[in-house]
Amino acid sequence: MAMTAPPDDAPWPVLRQVGVRRHEGPQGRSDQDLVAVEAPVALVFNGISHAVMMATPQDLEALGLGFALSEGLIANASECRDVSVHPHPPTGGLEVHLAITAGAFAGFKERRRTLEGRTGCGLCGIESLAQWDQPPLPARRIPAEPLAPARILQAFAELPLRQVLNRHTGACHAAAWVQPDGTLAQVFEDVGRHNALDKLLGQRAWERQLPSPVALASDGFVIVSSRASVELVRKCVRLGVGALAAISAPTSLAVDVAQQAGLQLYGFCRGEQVVHYSVATS
Repeated sequence: MAMTAPPDDAPWPVLRQVGVRRHEGPQGRSDQDLVAVEAPVALVFNGISHAVMMATPQDLEALGLGFALSEGLIANASECRDVSVHPHPPTGGLEVHLAITAGAFAGFKERRRTLEGRTGCGLCGIESLAQWDQPPLPARRIPAEPLAPARILQAFAELPLRQVLNRHTGACHAAAWVQPDGTLAQVFEDVGRHNALDKLLGQRAWERQLPSPVALASDGFVIVSSRASVELVRKCVRLGVGALAAISAPTSLAVDVAQQAGLQLYGFCRGEQVVHYSVATS
């Protein structure tokens, strides 16, 4: 279903060439540069538009499914009957249509009545702090086993070679699934870090490699080319991921949620350094 490179026959362009004036010394020169395409993408559930985000128009089926799962809109991939992407000519944007089961749709509508406008960042669209009512996470699990730092660093060392869009533009985040031995299995890119993670989780769910949103995944871990915010931690916890490693820092709330949920959280994974934000033992 998903693609991890910008093929020439992609249905929507993910790269665009623009004219620039390049200054690398006293004299500037005219040149061309590649920039990442950013487009408005609406997620539509059984005909009801739920959220609009800015995203890279690639792997959008995986993005839609991953968002639905990681935001708790559906409980598992089997509740999504179909995913399709359609252009929206008036805006130049795209719509990702998800057909979900009647039971899942009933829960979806009930949630919309209690909280309108949630998007990938967890807060955008709400009008006051009183509306910040985060969806409940699965019950606390037995903490995952700590990772070997060498495996984390091995994965991050390999990641730049797999970041096709970022290599061309320098504008895209990546989320990757890493095998226990440190080998990268899947890499997804997007201008938004939340979107990259949702694409990764959605694809794995579609392939039934995340069998249950409350089962601890034992076949690897996630790395991200960004900071570890609470939204990324919550998405991983909801889909049963045992460990998350970020190239930059975590936030205080991310550490709190990781400890409460039994997620192994790592930050500042760069060079020869890995900082382990230990899981609480009580």
